[in-house]
Amino acid sequence: MAAIAGVFTAQSEMMVERMLKRMAHREHGGIRMQTLTNATLGVVRTERQSPASDNGMVEDSASDQHYALAGQANGLPLLERDALGVVPLYYGRREDGALCFASEVKGLLEATSDVNELPPGCRFDGKKFERYFELTQSAPLTDAPDHIAAELRLRLESAIQKRINSDEIGCYLSGGLDSSAMAALARPHVKRLWTVAAGVAGAPDLAYAREVSDFIKSDHHEVIVTLEDMLRVLPDVIWRLESFDALLVRSSIMQYFASQQIRQFSAEAFSGEGGDELFAGYAYLKNLPRERLDAELINITCRLHNTALQRVDRCSSAYGLRAHVCFLDMDVVELAIQIPIDLKLRGGVEKWILREAVSDILPERVLNRTKAKFWEGAGVQDLLANHAESAISDSDFARERTLPNGWVLGGKEELLYYRIFRERLGAIANLDWMGRTPGS
Repeated sequence: MAAIAGVFTAQSEMMVERMLKRMAHREHGGIRMQTLTNATLGVVRTERQSPASDNGMVEDSASDQHYALAGQANGLPLLERDALGVVPLYYGRREDGALCFASEVKGLLEATSDVNELPPGCRFDGKKFERYFELTQSAPLTDAPDHIAAELRLRLESAIQKRINSDEIGCYLSGGLDSSAMAALARPHVKRLWTVAAGVAGAPDLAYAREVSDFIKSDHHEVIVTLEDMLRVLPDVIWRLESFDALLVRSSIMQYFASQQIRQFSAEAFSGEGGDELFAGYAYLKNLPRERLDAELINITCRLHNTALQRVDRCSSAYGLRAHVCFLDMDVVELAIQIPIDLKLRGGVEKWILREAVSDILPERVLNRTKAKFWEGAGVQDLLANHAESAISDSDFARERTLPNGWVLGGKEELLYYRIFRERLGAIANLDWMGRTPGS
């Protein structure tokens, strides 16, 4: 990932440079700026990447489909974000009315306290929004299940292949179906696949990931994490993540450790994010009426941009690592929303059609593994919640539970995270840009 930032007013070079320095971790490269008639645009990127364009645009790109760009068009500002919001982009106005933008909130805060998230699939010219993409339900396919599974396999393989640029690449590997599928599909296309699993000692993820690695013959590494390790990195994780959402922070901690390990071997890595949303991987979905499921899958897919995708982006970019989310390749998404719900949830088995698509490349035990939340499979469970319970008194929680914007924190764990968030990022009045996962 790169970092982009800018201010649409003259003589703003010093401010843009400060914004970019705040986000320099996103890419281990140099700052490049271009001064236009009434704007300064900047980017942090390496020499191997294309330079800041000479047409008045800067771009942060994970692939040709997943990107955020900013610049000028027809004399007006232009901000644009990819269809599903894989790559982040924020904007706001200074007190003098100048429009600013940045890849991360911390970068934008160097210029303004007015923080807004550019919605996925949208363009903004400084005055009005244009939605160029909206994920909607499609007529279900009527092909035979084996034909659909074969087509899904082809599209996933294509999504992976077009993101491989060398003979070595990394992969987050939790031992769950989604990350295991990414690793197994990528393995034949590289000489060396680096896989990494993170968890506390004895965590289920570690054993399942080891089994997948042995099966596909990847170069596998484990990161064993203790509660003390989690507490040590917690302030940095929250600063990077830019969220105090309890479940999001929990899952980010292990991904943060895994990212650090992967970056020692590769600058790019595959992630299994998006599989649960597109193929009905969550347990609660089994309890919904069938007629509501297609709409719910679209709903949770469209909510990824400031929850799980924010976790993937911030935890990877913390080390200058580029994460590829191939389940959210638009060719895969296009097919997924046409697959009948009865092939996603079949006989009580979640993600049935995905299991069929990769049935010949994964160990049977992994293929049949039921969904475990990232932080559960990694063994985090209630370690952080128990720590917060002992660290925060009942009276403090009662006094601080309701935030200035009216949000009510779900528990002491979330208050622990909010305190760190406020200390590291400041007392941001408007938090509408921040996503919250159900159950936080």
